[in-house]
Amino acid sequence: MTLTVDVVVPVYGNWAMTDSCLKSLAAQTTQHQVIVVDDKSPDDTLVRLRTEYPYVRVVELPVNSGFAAACNRGLALSTADVVVLVNNDVEADAELLHHLIQPFADPDVGSSTPLLTQPNGAVDAFGITADVTLAGFLRMHGAPPSAASNETATLLGPYGAVAAYRRVALDEVGLLDERIFMYGEELDLALRLSAAGWSPAAAPLARGVHLGGATSGRGTSTQRQRAGFGRGYLLRAYGVLKGPHAIRAIITESIVCVGDLVLSHDLASLRGRLAGWRAGARAAYRNRKIPDLNRRISFVDSLRLRIDSRS
Repeated sequence: MTLTVDVVVPVYGNWAMTDSCLKSLAAQTTQHQVIVVDDKSPDDTLVRLRTEYPYVRVVELPVNSGFAAACNRGLALSTADVVVLVNNDVEADAELLHHLIQPFADPDVGSSTPLLTQPNGAVDAFGITADVTLAGFLRMHGAPPSAASNETATLLGPYGAVAAYRRVALDEVGLLDERIFMYGEELDLALRLSAAGWSPAAAPLARGVHLGGATSGRGTSTQRQRAGFGRGYLLRAYGVLKGPHAIRAIITESIVCVGDLVLSHDLASLRGRLAGWRAGARAAYRNRKIPDLNRRISFVDSLRLRIDSRS
């Protein structure tokens, strides 16, 4: 069976990266359609898309709506068997799509994960894993790509920079939660897919370079507040603080917020969590039985992983 493939690329300015990303997609060995969603770019990205890439389907959003909303506009327009989200700061190897869709030969697979590297050659992410408090972490971040065959951390789902999903799985569990403006939306989708019985799959031969954080301002107050919002939102939506791991979650989040205050001299992380917690009260029901959690991540491990993610 030949699978049809759509690629959705959300963009917000930074034409040079978008241009590089689209050139790498044009070189793919697998036939596909590209849908670019312009999230009200502040530059001439929209004009250049239409003049330099006339074969690409372009969606223009009237206001800047955030990563999840931009992705959802593209996902809603997709009619392919497999839809792949690709950040505009990713340069895809020519056979990325070819290898990425291979796991979907198994009808139980709902998502597929590539091996993304940093410009220096180290691994950026080989999907995501999550502990029992639903805190998500990148798999293999900073490791050499050669270690992929020995990776043992339980795969929950793909990292948002490049994420492939089966269309019927999305139809079942829904798209990205647009209340999460940025950070945590792919974790939430992975949790919902797992709870619904869809299996995640890894495609180590699917490769690409993730330049990383170019449009979001990594380490800024805004980035930390948005990341905190996603964390607070998921804690509330999944009822983590009403479950058996509530004390661990409270202690961990307290340490993280205090550490952020000491290191960054602001309360962005705490403000984000509080705002996310309030918004999480309006979230749709979440199934809390999630088989693909990494129960081997201890309390100490989770703190170490948080520290590593700041570096």
